[in-house]
Amino acid sequence: MPDVEIPLEKWTGKVKEVKIGGGGRKEVVVGGESTLPFLAFESSNPNPPKIAIEVHDKEPTTWAAPLLSAWGDAVKDPGTWAKKAVEFGADLICLKLLSAHPEGGNTGPAEAKASVEKVLSAVDLPLIILGPGVAEKDNEVITAASDAAKGQRVALGNCEEKNYRTIGAVCLSDGHIAIAKTPLDINLCKQLNIMLSDMGVPADSIIMDPDTGALGYGIEYGYSINERVRLAALGGDAMTAFPILNHAGGEVWRQKEARASDGVPDAWGDLEERSIIWEAVTATSVINAGCDIVVMCHPKAIERIKSTIEKLTGK
Repeated sequence: MPDVEIPLEKWTGKVKEVKIGGGGRKEVVVGGESTLPFLAFESSNPNPPKIAIEVHDKEPTTWAAPLLSAWGDAVKDPGTWAKKAVEFGADLICLKLLSAHPEGGNTGPAEAKASVEKVLSAVDLPLIILGPGVAEKDNEVITAASDAAKGQRVALGNCEEKNYRTIGAVCLSDGHIAIAKTPLDINLCKQLNIMLSDMGVPADSIIMDPDTGALGYGIEYGYSINERVRLAALGGDAMTAFPILNHAGGEVWRQKEARASDGVPDAWGDLEERSIIWEAVTATSVINAGCDIVVMCHPKAIERIKSTIEKLTGK
């Protein structure tokens, strides 16, 4: 039987590697790809996608019942929650300082620093630390978080066009990583990366968050943007050649389809199983689009996606 030659794509670009952690904390390396996801026969993808588990600095009040029941009383304290996340197989902890939102507590730098210190002392995993998503408050609390985690190389966000100078400066000062967040637009993504680079943030200290959706047109568009960013990087565009972070879990669980059990079609099935499958499928989609870190919520969905990654990588 004649040998069949497998056609191979030749890429000129490579995604930069970024190390998160250190200073006595475990280290995780993401990026480094020189071909599309899981095509190990074609070229080197040295670092499989990593799973970050979402932890809040306050007890969630709007989470769906299946998600709350999976975590139990652990959600009452960020340190306890982070320890539980380690048990569920987290590669990283994603701490969200949501209590700082002007409409959700409006806490300040002191409270943010205390929450970060609590999680840092509870676990030795690398940290992603995010503000409440309001640029002015992000500047306040992320500056405090940066100081609390100095020397431990955490990833900080959200670093957006409105506040990139402040977040970029604290990353430079304290040796952290900037999470460059843009709203589903490859040109805005590149522009923010250029601005961070121009102010001196090193290439190994930038992670992109091009955003995503989790339902219908949202996931289709999110998949497309993330894939375009990765294709541009492999094609040699240095300003897209950074690892990608994706918040698949949070996007899924804020939709009514992951929360509604009454008045829905029977074909939707059991609420808990439906939501877990949806989170796992969304995460599977985004890692196939090129995402390097996926932030997730439900332990059973996390278990499924980690098994999927192992099967796709053969490890």
